Amino acid sequence: MKFCSDCGAPVALAVPEGDHLPRHVCTACSAIHYSNPKVVVGCVPEWEGRILLCRRAIEPRLGYWTMPAGFMENGETARQGAARETLEESGARVEVNELVTIISVPDINQVHLLFRARMLGAHHEATPESSEVRLFHEADIPWDDLAFRTVRHTLRHYVEDRRQGVTGLHVIDLNPA
Repeated sequence: MKFCSDCGAPVALAVPEGDHLPRHVCTACSAIHYSNPKVVVGCVPEWEGRILLCRRAIEPRLGYWTMPAGFMENGETARQGAARETLEESGARVEVNELVTIISVPDINQVHLLFRARMLGAHHEATPESSEVRLFHEADIPWDDLAFRTVRHTLRHYVEDRRQGVTGLHVIDLNPA
């Protein structure tokens, strides 16, 4: 950040009084500009015992499989964001249920909230963000071609919870790869 979004004056990195981290502080109006992690929301949609996955048509990790997920927007709840991302990436409408994982990814300043979801119908389709969208039986999940560690962790917990008949919440702190 180079300029204050309040008044347009230059900003400087400084530790504000009472704080412990450097922040961008306006040199004219003293506004403090915080930079906080981005929230990623998504879900594991299920239809008749199968899990919906999307093959990424965009970077990063073009061509790899993922669950529908993306950045939460202002003005929406985490569940609304997960449902929106699922519709945008797969064409599927879902009922978003309990959290599967909360994953902190501090090296890229993200927190992922990934939910269980029930598809409201069998419809799914490729979209501008997904070149292919498929329902997978557990045995057919393309584990070696998953796009992100967050996806792998979430699917492993989801599958294991389903086998045990529980809906556990898994809180994970990912260290740099």
